[in-house]
Amino acid sequence: MTYNAGATASPGSSQASSFEDATYSKVTWRLLPLLFLCYVASYLDRVNVGFAKLQMLNDLKFSETIYGLGAGIFFIGYFIFEIPSNMILHKVGARMWIARIMITWGIISGGMAYVTTPEMFYLMRFLLGVAEAGFFPGVILYLTYWYPAERRGKITALFMTGIALSGVVGGPLSGWIMHAMPGIWGHTGWQWMFILEAIPSLILGVLVIMYMKDRIRDATWLSEDEKKLLESKISQEESQKEHLSLSAMFSNGRVWLGALIYFCFVMGLYGVSFWLPTIIKTTGVTDPLNVGLLTAIPYAFAAVAMVLIGRSADARRERRWHVAIPAFLGCVGLLASTVYDHNTVMAMASLTLASMGILTTLPLFWSLPTAFLSGTAAAAGIALINSLGNLAGFVSPFLVGWLKDTTQSTNAGMYVLAVSLVIGGLLTLTLPAKLVNK
Repeated sequence: MTYNAGATASPGSSQASSFEDATYSKVTWRLLPLLFLCYVASYLDRVNVGFAKLQMLNDLKFSETIYGLGAGIFFIGYFIFEIPSNMILHKVGARMWIARIMITWGIISGGMAYVTTPEMFYLMRFLLGVAEAGFFPGVILYLTYWYPAERRGKITALFMTGIALSGVVGGPLSGWIMHAMPGIWGHTGWQWMFILEAIPSLILGVLVIMYMKDRIRDATWLSEDEKKLLESKISQEESQKEHLSLSAMFSNGRVWLGALIYFCFVMGLYGVSFWLPTIIKTTGVTDPLNVGLLTAIPYAFAAVAMVLIGRSADARRERRWHVAIPAFLGCVGLLASTVYDHNTVMAMASLTLASMGILTTLPLFWSLPTAFLSGTAAAAGIALINSLGNLAGFVSPFLVGWLKDTTQSTNAGMYVLAVSLVIGGLLTLTLPAKLVNK
């Protein structure tokens, strides 16, 4: 078949439409599995400290505040190096840069097993943030090279279900390692967890070098007609975007609004991610293996919600309410978890609702700025929004840890996170519908 750009634009051209769908399906099956596994490894290495906490704090005599500061300081390194990292990726290509990111963060994550003092804990978490900076916004940028806006909601949601899967797989895995491996070769359970869970990142880094392609034109697994189709769709979308210089991007109010919205959502995300095992333990579950198994439940439901709501947003070409409503539901779930903080069944139901809402906001949020930024401004804008938003990853665990030390309860922290989600949802609704509903 010879691809004709005009044919795909014709409403009656079912053959061209079928060819387009088949081509994007081919791209998705080639790109998404590897990127998805990379994100699972990334998120697991970032938040497994939440499981290590169940044993690590007692072994090393760390307070809740020390843990919260160490968990959050990751995002300081992440913030400082995020924009430079994404700019480098845009220039040198995603393949080598994402591989570099994964291999370095795998090495540092494994090194977390040998932390002995608060200062070492802070340093290693900071370095882990430096190593990982650029991975997530780099992938979001990379997807804009392949998919137009009307297909990115579902694709981004599929990619970001890696967060949920890391909880489904990582929770039971972390719990099992910490339950079964203490004492082997003189290492504690939490040390083995850091060591073993770093290995997939190293392997995946090598696979990225072997299998990823930087651009459509480089893809030897696509036919010439398929390449022309994909390039035409991207070129058409780029011509309709706002082409900003770097200086204009930094002064663009919508970029800063996007960063504030994302900050609010990330407050909720890492409040749950870093404290979910602790909240479950508070309800009376003490065995790390059982805690790990229970953490899989909220993430499993969240994975389904992310995909279904992402598909709904694409089908209706509506973004704002598909972001805001899950944020409001996340707030309800967090508040309910404080009411049932000593009832395991009801607390799990509440945390499941919270996780479904919070995790669903994230992939759909990224359909907003990528709808109006392009080129170098997109690389810098996505990185700026992500780096500023992820400062909440520092604020959230530190604040929850400090409030827990002060009040002897995680409830006050959950109230703060719930309010943050409502603010993020309301701010999303202030974005012009015609700008983001593409």
